[in-house]
Parts: sequence; structure tokens; C-alpha cells
Amino acid sequence: MGNRSLIVSIEKKVRRILYVAYPLLPVSRESCGGAEQMLAVVESEIANRGHFTTIAACSGSQASGATFSTGRETTEHDRFTERDAEHQVRILDLLQRTHSTFDLVHDKSGSFWRRAAECNVPVLATLHLPRHFYPGESFRNLPPNLYFNCVSDMQSRSFSNVRNVLSVVRNGIQVKQFPFTPEKEDYLLWMGRICEEKGPHVAIEVAQRTGLPLVLAGQVYPFTYHQLFYNATVRPHLGGSNPPICFIETPTLETKIRLLRNARALLVPSLVEETSSLVAMEAMACGTPVIGSRRGAIPEVVIDQLTGFIVDDVDEMGEAVWRIGDINPHACRVHVETNHSSSRMAEEYEALYEDVLALEAGRNSSQAA
Repeated sequence: MGNRSLIVSIEKKVRRILYVAYPLLPVSRESCGGAEQMLAVVESEIANRGHFTTIAACSGSQASGATFSTGRETTEHDRFTERDAEHQVRILDLLQRTHSTFDLVHDKSGSFWRRAAECNVPVLATLHLPRHFYPGESFRNLPPNLYFNCVSDMQSRSFSNVRNVLSVVRNGIQVKQFPFTPEKEDYLLWMGRICEEKGPHVAIEVAQRTGLPLVLAGQVYPFTYHQLFYNATVRPHLGGSNPPICFIETPTLETKIRLLRNARALLVPSLVEETSSLVAMEAMACGTPVIGSRRGAIPEVVIDQLTGFIVDDVDEMGEAVWRIGDINPHACRVHVETNHSSSRMAEEYEALYEDVLALEAGRNSSQAA
């Protein structure tokens, strides 16, 4: 009887989680945006742990659990305000129509959490962006059912004066999806959104200084300033032979993994305070070293002189290319397996959900007393 009671007491509770996606783009394994990738991975892991999951996103999204369409996807950034409003209204309507169906809302959209006061369940919002990306008034007069988590220690410090920031849950990847490959080819790789803040032009300069081939892989989003930057700063360097620089637009997941596996090194020359770096984790999982800027949380993800090099400028990045042979590919793989796996991330989110629900239960009890 005693053993049976113990088993019952430690039995995991099955939760019903509604995940809220960014409103413009569908969520799937092929997603390019970091927030969409993280939502897809977290939802899959939590569903595999036996919980009931639903993703609220634009049409065409895929999930391990259920999906709820909030409208058609759009690549027109000018329609963001209109599309975001539609997205939020439909989610609020879902919550009202299915009262008590969900235990918790996990917001990965970057904006839905501002409607938390209208929700009948607690809302956990993952803050993916640097503090200064959010309007100054965003964190005033927060409703009591709203909670936050950060994705890196550096980011968390910048939110230290915001109420209900509960913990740091570092991003993670499905490591088995990225095969370890110790033998490398002799090209440099840059991967991400084609925009100035991600530094593809810095990667081009590194390639020109070292004479090594460079592969740029990513997406030019339909934002005017992104397209202007691409046409003025990136496109003129493509197609040459001294050194060869090519651009693979919107690579499939299969192509992305092939590029990450075989690169001599991944360059992450970000010009902003990154809160994490999924592509760095993916490269290191393949045994590919990373050369990254000393900005934001990149030094938390890439361990200087163990899994790559942390540098301060383009000169140091170029010099680090010639030292990349000092990095052991096995050390890169072990680092990701130990610190950045999706299973570790899901376990921490699962515990965080329980913390949020316990705080809500305590708050509701206090109000009822």
C-alpha cells in the first residue's frame, strides 16, 4: 500500500497547453524563424511527454498535437498590425468558447501576452528578444496571471526589474537530427535572416580576406529594408570566383543540415545583442566549430577555444578561421548534448508550467479567502 501511494504521489499530471505562434508565418519543421523553430520543437517534446498540446497559428502550420488556424499566412509585413489583431481575437475567442479546456497558454508570438488580462488561464510568455526591442511601456501594469521566462542569463539580467520573470530556460535543439561529422570541407558558412543586424556582409568580408569560399544560406524577408540591404550589400558579391560566394535562399531542412555538417566553420557575426543562437547549436551538434561575435548571449552558447572562438571584430574573425583546426569536433557535439538538447529544454519547461500553475493556485486561494 505504501509503495502504491508513493507511485500515485509522484505521477506526472497531464496538462493541456495552448501554444501561441507568431502571426505571419506557419509553424513546421521547416520554419526559418527562431521563435517558430523553438515553438515547433517545444510543442513536439511536450506532446511526446504525454501532454495535450495545441498550436494557434496561421493556416498551413503543423503540430504533434492539434492546430488551431487563426487565419491565412502573409508575407506582407505592412499587414502585420491587421494580421496580429485578427490572430489575437481568434485566440481569445477560442479560450472563451472552450472555457477550462486549457490549463495554460504558452506565448511564443512576442505580442499575445499583452492580452493576458482577457484570458481565463495563466499565460507564460517566453521573451525571445533583447529588452530594448520591446516598447518601454510593455512591462507596466502587468496582469497577475502573466508570467515570463528568458532564454539566456544575459537576457535575464536586462529584465531583472520586471515582475514575474520566473526563470531562464535555454533554447535547445533535437540533437539527433544533426549528424555528427568530423571530416569537413573547406568552405565557410553563414546562415540566417538576410538583414544588416545578422552580419552577412561581415561574413563576406571574412571570406574576401581569407580567400575561402563562402556559402550564405537563409531568407530575404519581404520587408523593404531587408530587401534594400540585400540588393545593395549582399547581391553584388554573389557569383564571383575570388573567392566564390553563393547564396542558397530558403534552404530545406535537408540542405541546411548538409551545409552545417560539412562546413569548415560557421560564422555568427551578429551586430546586435543576441539572446541565443540556434544555428550555433545546430552547427556544434554536427561537430562544426563556430566563430561568433562577443555580443549578447553568443558567449553563453559558444565556449571560447573549446567549441569555437569568440571575437570582437572582423580582423579577429578572419584570424580565427586559421585556428579552427585547434577545435575538437567531438567537444562541440558533447557540449550541445550536455547543455542544449531539446529534451533538457522540455523538461525545464514542464517544471516551469507546474511552477506557474502552483503560483496561480496560490493566488486564487488568497483571493477566495
